[in-house]
Amino acid sequence: MGVITYLDHAATTPLRPEVAAAMAEVHAAALGNPTGSHPPAQRARRLLEEARDEVAALMGREPGEIVFTSGGTESANLAVFGTLAAALAGSPAGTWSGESAGVGDRPLVLCSAVEHPAVRASCRAAGERWGVGVVSLGVDGAGVVDLTALAEAMSEQARLVAVMLANNETGVVQPVAAVVDAVRRRSARPWVFTDAVQAAPFMDLSEATQGADLVSVSAHKVGGPVGAGVLAIGSQVPLSPLQHGGGQERERRSGTQDVAGAVGLATALRLAARERGASAGRVAALRDRLADGLLAQIAGAHRTVPTRVATLPGHLHLCLAGVEREELLVALGDQGVCVSGGSSCASGALQPSHVLAAMGVPDDLARGSVRFTLGWGTSGDDIDRALSIVPAVVASLRRHA
Repeated sequence: MGVITYLDHAATTPLRPEVAAAMAEVHAAALGNPTGSHPPAQRARRLLEEARDEVAALMGREPGEIVFTSGGTESANLAVFGTLAAALAGSPAGTWSGESAGVGDRPLVLCSAVEHPAVRASCRAAGERWGVGVVSLGVDGAGVVDLTALAEAMSEQARLVAVMLANNETGVVQPVAAVVDAVRRRSARPWVFTDAVQAAPFMDLSEATQGADLVSVSAHKVGGPVGAGVLAIGSQVPLSPLQHGGGQERERRSGTQDVAGAVGLATALRLAARERGASAGRVAALRDRLADGLLAQIAGAHRTVPTRVATLPGHLHLCLAGVEREELLVALGDQGVCVSGGSSCASGALQPSHVLAAMGVPDDLARGSVRFTLGWGTSGDDIDRALSIVPAVVASLRRHA
């Protein structure tokens, strides 16, 4: 293939050279199992714990609160199932027993209507498996969670509240601090889980997730490797493991740790934190130039999120009337312009967007939705090329519709 214009950083961000170098250095010398006692194992243990210390500092957590996982999906599953399993087992998080309680007494999970599928599906599965009640928290037309609905949904049965830091499709930043405050005003009992996977490249997690009890991060969304992630778990949060075996990660996630992946994640988060100020401004300027150009050249183009609403610097979500997103994505891909129709968690299939549905976007408009996402490697040339190709492709599809 010829020139590639990669504008799909929300799906996965290319591995940063510095991260690749750090991971290669890990493998350059003998590396053992971190649980062993010989020199290669001791080296592995040292590298793992140094990575844990760095990740903890960057997330505003204690090292003992950091659990390394395989990525955002596992972290979400562990956050949902781990806390609920502990509650159902009679831990300090709750004493409900499915055999003895009525429907009105069953524990509840409050989950925003625009959560990532890894979170939504985990909550739904918990409901099917254990009879946990799942309450979907509505959002406004911009996709921001309704704090009044959250306050009204709170009850003594609430065990977990899941509200992401920034949406993977639209980039909308959620008021996590206000969510935490709304929950704590009603009850000290439910844990607050925030999916910070999309926000990690551009937001200070130690500040933005302050007060949240559980926070998930995925390395490959911040220039790190695929297959590495973190769930930060507050020291007061009881959690039942999903994986059993050797008792690694303080018995919260058994299995031999991926030392190189942990080092790669720590390196990627460090680079993001170091460059955040300059990077956010540079990427936002490129995003705005792309938005202005596309809106000016494509009749019927609609910016899904109003500019007054806070979004991540790299996200631009448009709905293009008169085109089908499947055809648009294929046609753009043929021209080397890589974008997405929304969430990239499905196995290649494009499903109707639950995010746009929750926002009240009409179906005929949502059918032409497209997500452009920029990141650390995006250049002005990428924007120029997209502006020269996308309007022409849209015009061609409309002519042949």
